[in-house]
Parts: sequence; C-alpha cells; structure tokens
Amino acid sequence: MRFTAYICLVVAALCWGGNTVAGKLALGHVSPMMLTFLRWFLATALIAAISLPQLKRDWPVVRKNLPLLFFYGIIGYTLFNAMLYSAVKYTTAINVAIEQAGIPILIFLLNFILFRTAISFAQIAGFGLTLIGVALTAAHGNLATLLQLGLNRGDGLMLVAVAAYSIYTIFLRWKPPLDWRTLMAIPALGAMLTAIPLLLWESTQGAMQMPDQNGWLITIYTAIFASLLAQVLYIKGVESIGANRAGLFINLVPVFGTLLSVALLGESLQLFHVIALALALGGIAIAEKGRPKGTATAMPASAMD
Repeated sequence: MRFTAYICLVVAALCWGGNTVAGKLALGHVSPMMLTFLRWFLATALIAAISLPQLKRDWPVVRKNLPLLFFYGIIGYTLFNAMLYSAVKYTTAINVAIEQAGIPILIFLLNFILFRTAISFAQIAGFGLTLIGVALTAAHGNLATLLQLGLNRGDGLMLVAVAAYSIYTIFLRWKPPLDWRTLMAIPALGAMLTAIPLLLWESTQGAMQMPDQNGWLITIYTAIFASLLAQVLYIKGVESIGANRAGLFINLVPVFGTLLSVALLGESLQLFHVIALALALGGIAIAEKGRPKGTATAMPASAMD
C-alpha cells in the first residue's frame, strides 16, 4: 500500500510539474482565467461522461456534503491554478515550480496547530531545509532581498496559491466516503462555476484571450493530466499515508518543473536553483525517513480502494 501511494504521488508531482510549464507556454496563446475556466470545464465534462451512473448513486451523500465538495474545487482547483497561471506572467516557471515546495511546510504547520499532529525532529529538520530552499528561490538567490520585501508580483501570487492548496489538503481529512469519480466530478464542477467570475473580471480588464491551436493543446493537457489524473492520484496518496507525508511529495514538483522548464522553455538554470532543488530533495528524504512511527493517517476510507 505504501509503495502504491508513493507511485501515485510521484506521478501526480510529474503532472503538476508539467502544469507549471504549461502555464508559461500558455502566455500569448490563452489568457490565465480563460485557461482556468476551460481546464475545469473540460475536466468536468470528461469525468461526468464516464461517471453519470455513479454520480446518481452517490447523490444522497453528495447533497449532504455539497458545500465541502464545492469548497475543494474553489480553493484547491480554481484559486490555486488562477494564481499559478497569473504568477508565470511575472516570474519564471522555475521559480513558480520551486516555490510550490512551500506547500508541505504550511500543511505541517496547520496540522500541528489545529490537530497537534505528531512530528519528529527529523521532520522539523526536513521542513527547515525546504523552507530555506523556497526562500532562496523567492529571493532569486539573494536572501538579503527578503529583508527588503523584494519579492516580485509573481512570487507574491504564488504565496497565495501555496496557502490555497495547503488548506485544501488539510480539509481532505473530512472528505465524505465517495467513489473517486464523484470526488473528482463535484469539486471540478465547483471549480468551473467559480472560475466564471474570474473570467468576467478578466474580460472587463480587456485581457481575455480565447485559445488558439497551441492554446487548446495546453488546455487539454491541463484538463486531463494536471486536473483529473493528478488530483485523483494525490487524493489517493493523502488517503493512504496522510496529509503530512503526502504533502512532502509536492517537493518533487520543483524537480520535475525545473527539468521541464529547462528542456522545453530553454530557461536558464542558476546555481541557486540547483541548491534549492537539493534542499527540497534533502528535506523530503530526511522528513520521510524520520517520521513518527505508528502514527495514523487520520484519513477516512473511501470507495477509491
């Protein structure tokens, strides 16, 4: 079960690393809020097409938990991706990828503050390494700029995205016992609906852009891989080993995102990027190896098993 969870989380991280690059590639081909809306429109249509009978069977449970399921879509899907796609307009895809390593830190802090989740010294050390890596990236290699609040606009938007996905992960502990298709479809619908106001706002700013041919290819990638596949695998991973441990695997997003950014976007790999990546990988290894033994995952079972 643990090995399966690891595979699920690694593949999810790979898809999300590609999502960061897709956001950068989308510039000039489809606007950020249009991409956010179309991504979840297509994801909702795809998952609904293969799960209508299951959705009908699960409707009594869905009806009782509709606000929570929509909350998942609003915070974890719409807000996170809207901020990410906007951030890449102002900063590099490598920076955006590495800054996502801040998600496990915030998950850890929220779990400790709200639920007193057991932690070990090794986990604290691992999170500390990750925090240094995130700070190094956000400061573009010069930590002194943090003292001057020298973050650019893109880095600031990613801080909002990091907070949003951390809260989403914490709230997964209360997910109702639903089939994976339903657990994907209803939040995706909520994400699509809540992306509409953002799309209208973008239109009033004169910044809305319908996708061209390349824009549609990017949109389809985000709908299938970064939305459906990655989200289902991440939920499965959280369910199997808990939010704290699963959240650590988000530290692999910078690894995949950086490699893909260099390979596909031709972005320059700086020394501070390499150091930050090493800190992220070191953090996940130390924290996972030194986790408290015998702790429960605190996640309810679901029909995904």
